[in-house]
Parts: sequence; structure tokens; C-alpha cells
Amino acid sequence: MIIIPARLASTRFPSKILSDIGGVPMFIKSAQNAAKVGDVVLALDSNETMKIAEKFGIKAVLTNPNIPNGSLRCLEASRILGLKSDEIIINLQADEPFLESSVIQALQDCMQKDVFMATCAKVIDYKSALSPNIVKVVLDSNSNAIYFSRALIPHHRDFEALLDSKNLIESSFQTPKIDSKNSLDSNNLDSKNTPNFLGHLGLYGYFKESLEEISNLKECELENIEKLEQLRAIYYNKKIKVAIVESQSIGIDTQEDLESARKIYGF
Repeated sequence: MIIIPARLASTRFPSKILSDIGGVPMFIKSAQNAAKVGDVVLALDSNETMKIAEKFGIKAVLTNPNIPNGSLRCLEASRILGLKSDEIIINLQADEPFLESSVIQALQDCMQKDVFMATCAKVIDYKSALSPNIVKVVLDSNSNAIYFSRALIPHHRDFEALLDSKNLIESSFQTPKIDSKNSLDSNNLDSKNTPNFLGHLGLYGYFKESLEEISNLKECELENIEKLEQLRAIYYNKKIKVAIVESQSIGIDTQEDLESARKIYGF
């Protein structure tokens, strides 16, 4: 079951999920896209969005508007739907209208019985990794997440020195100046010296019983500092399996992201 939690009252980008994507509200576009892979239910927080879902023929349930994050909204939706404890839930964010079906399928393929929770990430370049709107993840030897952060992780000491030597930064205390002339690609940096960064994609997989377990854990300071709900699982030593996928998708976190998507996808 794919559940898409869609909250109307976004703080960074008010009413983001209603943004027009080729004549369709963003959250509806995300649902239509996900429906190529499996059954989809929208977990909504307002009568306004419930009416829109009905108009487009997308199954939806109304959840408490005061629920603080997407995972807990998915949990309430799963309870309303009466899902069994061993049922797999794919939590897909409503601001991922361009996510490829292959990514969702890769996440589903990760969900073995011994997996507590899973998600996806893709390799991103240095410029993208600098953005706090793109969440980075580092992994252990078993492809489990060690940490997620809006900060640049891992910090590559030697790479920073290399940038400085190529005059791509003004000082070690300033953000790198990257333009088309000094782009961070194979034309001006040896690939063996260029670190890989992993950008987290906006979807999770878990069994309903795992989601219930997460909901019973107390909030931790890290999730509130970073505003990343998955850090609660990390804090309590729960394993999050990460599938590395290829994806050209753009998640819509800001108005600038929306404008970029319009240029790329032509809507």
C-alpha cells in the first residue's frame, strides 16, 4: 500500500501541495504517478483537499491536521484503513510528483522481513549537496543509514583543500563559488578526488508494526534540530536500509524548486 501524506499547512511553502503541475495539483500528480506501481491512498488533513481528491478519483482518508509529521499521518491512515501489522507501507511524500516508478519499485524490493525500515538515495554533485533543502545520508557497510543531515556530510577535508587550490572558493570559511566556468565535473577535477554525496529521496518503506513502534518512541532532539523525522529511528538504534537508485526527479521543497521544475519539465 502506497500512502501519500499531504499537509495543506506547509510552513516553508504555504499550500505547496496545491501548486499546479501541468494543470493538476501537486499532491494529485504525485498520487497519479505512484499509482503506476501499486494501490495509492492519500492521507489528507483538510476537507478542501479531500474534495480535490474526490474530483480526481483518488482514494483518500481524512487525518488529524495536528499530526506533526508524515510518518505519523501515514500511521493514522493505516489504522483508518485497517491494515494488518505485517502489511508493507510505502510512505511517499506529496512533493515528489516526478519520482520515477523504478524508484518506488526499488524501495518495495528492499522490504524483506528482517528490514525495520527502508528508504532511497541517489548520488548527487557537490553543488547540490551544499543545499540544506537536500538531505544527505551516509551509510555503513551494510547499506544502513548512519545519519541524515541538511548539513554537508560527509565532510571531505582533502576535497575542500583541492577546491581552495583551484580558486573555487575565496576562503575556507565561505561557500564555494561554482559557476558554469568552474563547474565541479570531470572537466576540471579528477574523478578519483571528487567525493560522492548521497541525496535522500522523499519516500520510506516499513511494515505497519514498525511504524507503530516508531510512534511509541519519544521525540529526540536531533529530529527537532534537523527537522528530519527519520532521525528518531536512528537515535533509537533502528536500522534504516538505503537503496541507491538512479533518479532525475526533482523534489519540490521551495518556490524556487517549483520554478526549476517548470523549466525542466515544461509545464
